[in-house]
Amino acid sequence: MIFITPRISIDEAELSESFVRASGAGGQNVNKVSTAVELRFSIWENQTIPYEVKTRLIALGGRRVTQEGVLVLFVQTHRTQDMNRKEARERFVTLVQKAAAPPPPPRIKTKPTYGAVKRRLVAKSIRATVKSNRQKVNDPEDD
Repeated sequence: MIFITPRISIDEAELSESFVRASGAGGQNVNKVSTAVELRFSIWENQTIPYEVKTRLIALGGRRVTQEGVLVLFVQTHRTQDMNRKEARERFVTLVQKAAAPPPPPRIKTKPTYGAVKRRLVAKSIRATVKSNRQKVNDPEDD
């Protein structure tokens, strides 16, 4: 069992892992050993995760979630299969924990106070006079 929160735990049998050859640098090892991990988890087939958490998980997953609702995590950061496997599981747990966290409360719109509006307008007029004083003075004698 993988414990996500006190209420949510996922059976390890629901996770399917496949190992493939990693791309990128790795020397001679890269062509011989399948170190990259592809972790798959079917969100809709799980019975322990509540519906709201599932929908948030799909939204958080973004492009990593397929049309069928399967979360796919591909990890190839480490050079060993075991380290990549641990990394994939850690990423999975963190993603589900984020989805299980309650959403932030909606923002309540507020109006600026009367005093704040007054102070802003006074500051604007002061600034306008400072800028207008910088202009050239029209001297009638120059004409």
